[in-house]
Amino acid sequence: MTKEKAQAEGSDQGSVVTFDDITELIAAQRTSAWGDVARRIAHEIKNPLTPIQLSAERIRRKYGRVIHEDRETFDKLTDTIVRQVGDIKTMVDEFAAFARVPQPTFAPQDIREVVQEPMIQYRESHPGIAYEMDLPSEAVVIPCDGRLLAQALTNLVKNATEAVQTRAEAPDAPEGFRGRVRAIVSKNDERVTIEVIDNGPGLPKQNRSRLLEPYVTTKGRKGPGLGLAIVQKIVEQHGGALVLDDAPAAPDGVQGGARISITLPLGRPTAGTDHQTAATEQPKELRQRQTA
Repeated sequence: MTKEKAQAEGSDQGSVVTFDDITELIAAQRTSAWGDVARRIAHEIKNPLTPIQLSAERIRRKYGRVIHEDRETFDKLTDTIVRQVGDIKTMVDEFAAFARVPQPTFAPQDIREVVQEPMIQYRESHPGIAYEMDLPSEAVVIPCDGRLLAQALTNLVKNATEAVQTRAEAPDAPEGFRGRVRAIVSKNDERVTIEVIDNGPGLPKQNRSRLLEPYVTTKGRKGPGLGLAIVQKIVEQHGGALVLDDAPAAPDGVQGGARISITLPLGRPTAGTDHQTAATEQPKELRQRQTA
């Protein structure tokens, strides 16, 4: 029907516009690209690091005894080489770990045990920090890869520990401040949620979701920023969702802190579950918190 004929007959014409949110798809593409970068870094950079470090250590042992003039500079420079090579190796190891996250092997696992393992380990090695667990009295068994989820929880507890240490060392730390890391497990009819809450400095308000991307970190030079990216990858493999949020008000009145939530389905994820599906199926209130 021509426009003139439609107008003559008094009919209306309109257009339908649809919008698709491809934010999650773009994030998944970035993650895939970073996986390729990580594999190349692990292959191309790690190999020469060991001979560099060994050569510096040999130079220090062999010539350290015969160098008397400006010996302090000699020691300082060789120590710098060894230390910096060690830092690079640590970074490359994390990139390699990100690239090598295996496909999960699903088996029934009590989530309480997965949470307890890293919490107890860090509690024993950091007596100055309070580690608290709020776990159901009955077993919470879901099909999952317990080893991979334990790795994800270890990363979260490690991040929380470093966050409260950073706040405790800050010049403006609250008087009598004591670091606290809390793990909470809750369950409803469809999902189980694991929360790791700390009273550290908290997460940035702007572009918070970018912390899930590789090499984005709030730690300055303390790390390559792959911890949350690895956690995100593991959670995606389990058909779950990872949410970054502010910590709720603390009982002692100390404000600040972060809350990281992992939400997992009670049943095994169906084949083809991907990053976008997991994100769109998470509860509405969790999606709102992540994008805030």
